[in-house]
Parts: sequence; C-alpha cells; structure tokens
Amino acid sequence: MTSRVASSADIDERAVIGEGTTVWHLAQVREDAQIGEDCVIGRGAYIGAGVTMGRNCKVQNHALVYEPATLAEGVFIGPAAVLTNDTFPRAVNADGTAKTAADWDAVGVDIEHGASIGARAVCVAPVRVGAWALVAAGAVVVADVPDHALVAGVPARQIGWVGRDGRPLRADGDHLVCLSTGQRFQESGGRLVPQEG
Repeated sequence: MTSRVASSADIDERAVIGEGTTVWHLAQVREDAQIGEDCVIGRGAYIGAGVTMGRNCKVQNHALVYEPATLAEGVFIGPAAVLTNDTFPRAVNADGTAKTAADWDAVGVDIEHGASIGARAVCVAPVRVGAWALVAAGAVVVADVPDHALVAGVPARQIGWVGRDGRPLRADGDHLVCLSTGQRFQESGGRLVPQEG
C-alpha cells in the first residue's frame, strides 16, 4: 500500500505521510507534520508545521489546521473549517514593529477520537473537542467541548448529545441511548457516563 499525493500538492520533505493516505490538489502539508495512515486531505487544505493526525482522519477541501493542533484517530474536519493558533492575533507589536515568530506562542486545538468539526466552523485555540463530539456547521468554538456533545452557534453552546454515528442520542427513561451501537449513557455534571450492560 502506498500514499497518493496529487502533483499540485505541496508536501514538505520533512512531513510524514502515512500509508494509504490521499493528499488532493493544491493541499499544503508543512514541515514536521505527522499524518497517520488512511487519511484524506482535501483540495486546498492546509496542515501546519508539526500538526499531528491519527489514522483515518479526513480534512475536507480548504480546511485550515494550524500548528500545534492535534487530531486523534478518526477525526473529521469539514470544508473550510479553521483551527486557529493565536490567542491575541496581531500583525504588529504594540510598538508598531512587525510581529515575528518570536513574538508569540502558538496554542493549539486538540480534537479527540472520532470527533467532527462541521463545514466553516472555527475552533478558537486553545480548546479541546472531546471524543465523538460534533461541532455544527458555522459554529465558533471558544470553550472545551465534552465527549459526545453536540454544539452549535456563535459562540458555540451545547444543544444535545450524539452517539458514535453522529446522530442524536435517544432518551430512554433516565438514560440516553446510541441507536447504532446500543450503548447507554447517563448524564452527570454536564458529562455523559457510559453505563455497563
């Protein structure tokens, strides 16, 4: 098995592209990025220096993943979504001199296993998006998102819970149930707790 990289893609020689990964036209993967196996990087997507991606991730067309973001296994980044990295963005310092890399500390967005970021959503670093969470299209995430949470709006607020398939969990008495897996949860203190059996 080999990787497939479009001839118009810009892949730095120090980047690592996993087996079975496809990088489409006009995508850019910067130095020291670590891309896992069987990933897809869409047309015009940007993967910053040192970004790490687990296996089976999908970064859709024109998405921007700035360093030092980390994407766990199975993460989906929708078209034109942005993961930022600067807490106080400015082109110049307070004295008017041009900012250089030495004038700021990059902060990252961490996306946990199986989570999805919708089209044109923005995650403002530093934030963590929990495992299997779903950020709705166009949302602006400015605070951590719990595992399995569904968030939407500007700023993003939690509006429900989702299962591993991305569909809303169904209420069943005191529990919430994932229809595709049958997994049962109970809500406690703003988090979901998996239930045995």
